[in-house]
Amino acid sequence: MSTQNGDAASQGAGGALYPPIEPYETGELFVGDGQRLYWEQSGNPDGKPVVFLHGGPGAGTSPWQRRLFDPERYRIVLFDQRGCGRSTPHASAPGADLRHNTTWHLVADIELLRKNLGIERWQVFGGSWGSALALAYAQTHPDAVTEIVLRGIFTLRRHELEWFYEGGAEAIFPDLWEKFVAPIPVLERSRMIEAYHRRLSDPDPAVHVPAGMAWTTWEASTLTLRPDPELVASMTDPAAAVAFARIENHYFMHAGWFREGQLIADAGVLRDIPAVIVQGRYDVCTPPMTAWDLHRAWPEADLVMVDDAGHSATEPGIQAALVAATDRFAAH
Repeated sequence: MSTQNGDAASQGAGGALYPPIEPYETGELFVGDGQRLYWEQSGNPDGKPVVFLHGGPGAGTSPWQRRLFDPERYRIVLFDQRGCGRSTPHASAPGADLRHNTTWHLVADIELLRKNLGIERWQVFGGSWGSALALAYAQTHPDAVTEIVLRGIFTLRRHELEWFYEGGAEAIFPDLWEKFVAPIPVLERSRMIEAYHRRLSDPDPAVHVPAGMAWTTWEASTLTLRPDPELVASMTDPAAAVAFARIENHYFMHAGWFREGQLIADAGVLRDIPAVIVQGRYDVCTPPMTAWDLHRAWPEADLVMVDDAGHSATEPGIQAALVAATDRFAAH
């Protein structure tokens, strides 16, 4: 079992992100069920392939995420998962149908993208929900994975969901929690995920837009160790907020279509794959208990506990540890 302090692990690019870059290729992947996924490639076309799995589910990708990888050594693949970002149809539409948006649809989408891009094997990088998706994909297709980099570990176990959405995190953010529960009548607050599901599924914008904004604002406001109003503002565009909230809530209502504890119980499948787990010590969204449970089940993976960070990959200590991990694997 190997653990590190985040400061000791922060090497590469001076602990900073790489300079901004633009994609050299973009496209749409037709994955069936009427779904089209936006994808892009940047960096070195002949470099080491890596696929970036964004959080949420439903958050979409952002240009700065390309900067976690050395553009001279990596072939960087980003894509927006079903229903969000630049993928269509968008989950913010009043009649959005999420029946064909599940973890296992996304796992199949990732594998289809790999084959369509002519990539034999690639590094898998995922944070928050992306860590769950990365584990699900790698456990399903281990032969296609060269290394794994994870951040803010989230596996959708019942107590993880209850901590953040059913009242546990209220102990730390009582003021923000009060705003989160405000759209829900008192008699429904014992089951917040279900109460939000009813409102987010309502086709009336007067119902689902305020619910989507409240859900997304709660999450955005608790991501960082110190308040970050710019980050909150970046996540609360109404259309993006509704899509984010709807997709997240849909996944949480179904516990990610995992059996309880599946991703940790099946971690042994990954023993031969080099990996780094990056976790903020003061992560309230996905507390370190889950990263620790995963690391105990998968001791071959290096755990980097960043002592001055919360959940967000925008925090300097988290970014430094992630860049150190991708630099470490760049030459493999």
